[in-house]
Amino acid sequence: MKDETEGKPRGTETPASKSPNRFVELMLSGLSHPNVVLPRPRAQAEEPYHPLRQLRSASGERYLLPRAAPAAEVHAGSPAIDVMTDLAKVQAITIRRLATIDEATRTMMARSVRALFVVDNDVEVIGIVTSTDTQGEKPILLTQQRGIRYDEVMVRDIMTPAERLEAMDFADVLKARVGDVVATLRLSGRQHALVIERGPGEPTVRGIFSLTQIARQLGLPPQPVHDIGRTFVEIEAALGG
Repeated sequence: MKDETEGKPRGTETPASKSPNRFVELMLSGLSHPNVVLPRPRAQAEEPYHPLRQLRSASGERYLLPRAAPAAEVHAGSPAIDVMTDLAKVQAITIRRLATIDEATRTMMARSVRALFVVDNDVEVIGIVTSTDTQGEKPILLTQQRGIRYDEVMVRDIMTPAERLEAMDFADVLKARVGDVVATLRLSGRQHALVIERGPGEPTVRGIFSLTQIARQLGLPPQPVHDIGRTFVEIEAALGG
């Protein structure tokens, strides 16, 4: 049989006679050629969205709300972080420094708290105001000293400035016990203490300790707003010292 390639000059082989890798070589060489535009791979189509099945209640059927899990009970040797309000998990409740003390009191009542962070620009803490500040002697004394009405007293007038607040380092808190926190609050004579976390930027208020929160987790009844001394006595008795 006559060879089909006989008589043909070298280099004129048909495409079928070329090496199978020649096609790959041509494609790769085209990648570096400025005038060669290769087709882009087609984007994979997203799966269509499907409505979820909706339940229909039977006649007379009722739904119940779940019971909120109670705060974990603690003892003197429990980790301190167990009684810290972690602001990385719970939104901080704030108020502006130019708000009136009536607004502060209403905010605390509505949010079931006894302290608010005083802020200037939503994130920068300039102080803290407590229910003792708004409902204690401070506003009364201020009205007498300045000759102003009670409803003219502002949060900035009675708050504790940030530079005067007791604060603990978050790294220390992670190694501390509940009893250590109570001893710290007892030493300062305050109901609250901030927990500061230091990082590459500005220090951040990571959390707050509240005497009221500690008492609640110890299973004590609601504490009087203004009687801090009594609260300390009951907490220390519950802790066994």
